[in-house]
Amino acid sequence: MAKKPTQEPEEEIIYVSKSELKRDAQQYHQLGVDIAQLGKKQREKLPLSPELVAAMELADKLRGKHDAYRRHLNFIAKQLRTTSNVEDLQQGLDLLLNRNNQADVLLNQVEQLRDELIAKGDEKINTLLEAHPTLERQKLRQLVRQAKKEHQAEKPGKGSKELFQLLKELILP
Repeated sequence: MAKKPTQEPEEEIIYVSKSELKRDAQQYHQLGVDIAQLGKKQREKLPLSPELVAAMELADKLRGKHDAYRRHLNFIAKQLRTTSNVEDLQQGLDLLLNRNNQADVLLNQVEQLRDELIAKGDEKINTLLEAHPTLERQKLRQLVRQAKKEHQAEKPGKGSKELFQLLKELILP
């Protein structure tokens, strides 16, 4: 009797190039640098593991020592490679860093509202007061009148700035 050779299923070998490994390592390193550059309050909003929290605290202490800080950032990147929630960290970081863009958009909206108030006057004031009844009508009208005078005289406007601040406090949290 002849023995039949046992056939083992061949495993597919996935080849990963050295360049791809380096790109991944650089991405982890950059993520670690970005997280380390955040303030403590901002970092608390990210889902960091206890090991990463401790590593970030040490990174804060080493920030002034160039070589030690660089080596520690490499260690943080190594920690990130073994972390399971890297995608969550990246999304949280993107949200934190994108806040500035959202703030710029809100400030542009405040400027646009101020310009509309100056241009349209009482009509726009009434609309704004319906939406935000906590505003003082008298103060708002006074600032709009003052800003309108300054705008017509082509002077830099104290009233415009005060109106902007009032609207900014109203719209921005």
